[in-house]
Amino acid sequence: MPPSLRWDIFCRVVDNFGDAGVAWRLARQLADEHGIAVTLWIDDVGSLARIAPPLDPLRADQAATGVRVRRLAGDGPAGAALPDVVVEAFGCGLPDAYTAAMAACPRPPVWVVLEYLSAEPWIDASHGLPSPHPRLPLTRWFWFPGFTPKSGGVLREAGLLAARDAFRMDPAARGDVWRAAGFVPDPEALHVSLFCYANPALPALLDAWAEGDEPVACIVPEGVAASLLDRWTGGAVPHPGTPLRRGRLALAVAPFVDQRAFDRRLWTADLNFVRGEDSFVRAQWAGQPFVWQAYPQDDDAHLAKMDAFVTRLEASVPDGAELGLRPLWYGWNAGDPAATVAAWPGFRARMGAIGVLARAWARALARQTDLTEGLVRFCENRL
Repeated sequence: MPPSLRWDIFCRVVDNFGDAGVAWRLARQLADEHGIAVTLWIDDVGSLARIAPPLDPLRADQAATGVRVRRLAGDGPAGAALPDVVVEAFGCGLPDAYTAAMAACPRPPVWVVLEYLSAEPWIDASHGLPSPHPRLPLTRWFWFPGFTPKSGGVLREAGLLAARDAFRMDPAARGDVWRAAGFVPDPEALHVSLFCYANPALPALLDAWAEGDEPVACIVPEGVAASLLDRWTGGAVPHPGTPLRRGRLALAVAPFVDQRAFDRRLWTADLNFVRGEDSFVRAQWAGQPFVWQAYPQDDDAHLAKMDAFVTRLEASVPDGAELGLRPLWYGWNAGDPAATVAAWPGFRARMGAIGVLARAWARALARQTDLTEGLVRFCENRL
């Protein structure tokens, strides 16, 4: 695409870091790899600033790493110059004045609704379909991220896997990541990165690690599952840089880091617990064993989404071997302490095989067109 093109991305934060994280990665990749002038309109600059430290959470209009970031408030950007492409992230809705301006434009921008990532089979048939606006002479195009060539793909920057592998080749890299959290390197320990929602199964899992035979070093981002950790530690949640030790478990709370540093943490952990969408995808690129907690929903729809991904992942095992993913993933996503603890030993025993599968999955996924490249081509054909 010509570098003169402009894109606006709209994001309203529901899942504190997942929505913001996806929108930010997309915006940066559009600017870095496609020379596009991108404005990210987001209602919660504070959440984004925690994972994009160059940003000032109090500024309504600023630029960082080639992307303009503007606070989306009230009726939004009335009177703003219209771009060539508008991305409505996660069906967040566009301001009425903005859509009215689009409708009045002789050649409206290409309007893409970026949906949530899913492994459910139905998204392949829905991906890329048009939908007329119910009131205005505008067409929306629906982009469904997914894990097949018929879907919208997932975000992957150019050279990501090569950067991952080069980082792992550095013998000091893992030590630096974990020393920053206050750990003394221990080659015998299981290193865990734990990023989850408030999960009732968390205290029981921490107890199992503390009472187990294996040393466990675990990093939790600051503020994550804070009330549960407060109760589990008896009000003694560790300060950043000073891990709390209970039995065989050393638990460190670490400040939020930018997305590149978070990637490096996932690359060096033996096991990654992730949540939502952004860290879920990054755990897959890490090629390490991981456990995903889908965004909890009252009707348990998140269990169906989790099941669809596990089904797709297990189907990629060449000999159809049972890797024992489901018991732990189900227990964790259901917030069931007993089921989670019961499933942990079997999962741990199979982590070697799960790691082989994770690396093969990442390689296979990398052979597909990444989300940003596919989206740019799609919009180019409609301009």
